[in-house]
Amino acid sequence: MKKVIALIFGGKSAEHEVSLRSAKNIADALDKDKFSPILIGISKEGSWYRFPDMNIFTHVAIDDKALPQNAEPVSLMALMGKPVLYSLKDHSKTAVDCAFPILHGTMGEDGTIQGLFKMVQVPFVGCGVWSSAAGMDKEIMKRLLTNAGISNARYMLLTPFEKTSYDDVVAKLGSPFFIKPANAGSSVGVHKIKSAADFGPKLQDAFQFDTKVLAEEFIEGRELECSVMGLNQSPKASLPGEVIPQHEFYSYEAKYVDDNGAVIEIPAKLPEDVTKRLRAMAEKTFQVMGCDGLTRVDFFLRKNGELYINEINTIPGFTKISMYPKMWEATGLSYKDLVSQLIQLAFEKYEAEQKLKTTYLE
Repeated sequence: MKKVIALIFGGKSAEHEVSLRSAKNIADALDKDKFSPILIGISKEGSWYRFPDMNIFTHVAIDDKALPQNAEPVSLMALMGKPVLYSLKDHSKTAVDCAFPILHGTMGEDGTIQGLFKMVQVPFVGCGVWSSAAGMDKEIMKRLLTNAGISNARYMLLTPFEKTSYDDVVAKLGSPFFIKPANAGSSVGVHKIKSAADFGPKLQDAFQFDTKVLAEEFIEGRELECSVMGLNQSPKASLPGEVIPQHEFYSYEAKYVDDNGAVIEIPAKLPEDVTKRLRAMAEKTFQVMGCDGLTRVDFFLRKNGELYINEINTIPGFTKISMYPKMWEATGLSYKDLVSQLIQLAFEKYEAEQKLKTTYLE
């Protein structure tokens, strides 16, 4: 019997539109001989809808005020200890075997929806609650990596409640430097700061996306990425890829708007020893951050051979030009098989957790 897979996309995030593009590719690649998909879109307002067909992906976004006529309001819930999708329209109930969140950024990649999945007892693809939350929050990520002895860029934490000047940051991190919201992805709100005149308005923009902003040292070097997959005790890293931005840096526009925003080389042209070190560092980062399922690890490589972690992404992009699936393809794993393996890992993780006791007195 086919497993029912709930593909969940959209959401209250600055990366809502990217999520729909990723979800379409995953829906296309899903092995229909093994899996039966349910398309669940979360609107920008946070409402949940079931869509009967792929036509939803002709829409740029899901908006409560401009919904397709066939949108069915639904809720994911537990009934008699089993996960079901409940229709608010006709009160029907559909059993769900596994959830596949394709929700980039806040309210999807930060542990919030993973908590819901745990509550309704549904297996789900990807990292758990705390690893998702820690991976999303760049400050917490840096604390964990530093504690584990994994090199990453120096930084300062900026908040709206403490005044920090441009000169304060330069004195600690040098110039230029980057500012980035602590909890955002796809380079949303990220700016390269070269002068005091840039600092104020760009910092104000970054604070639109989070109440915590990092000022981070500029590391001159190559931008490399590596896909990781597996359970936490046994991760496997792909061949790395290199991003060569044609913009000032690998911005949102370079990633998703400008078709010529970056040159991608997969696999990256690296000496064998550097590739080996990078893959091992990616796997260690995956384990230190408590990840399961999938993660993309981003690096800087200096001319002297030093590797630094830039960040991790626990729900990386799955668009046609996204690095995560492309790096696995270069390693010998097709997009279709990649999606199937990620779902299988979700079941394995769930089965292992089900063996844990949840009662003490019997």
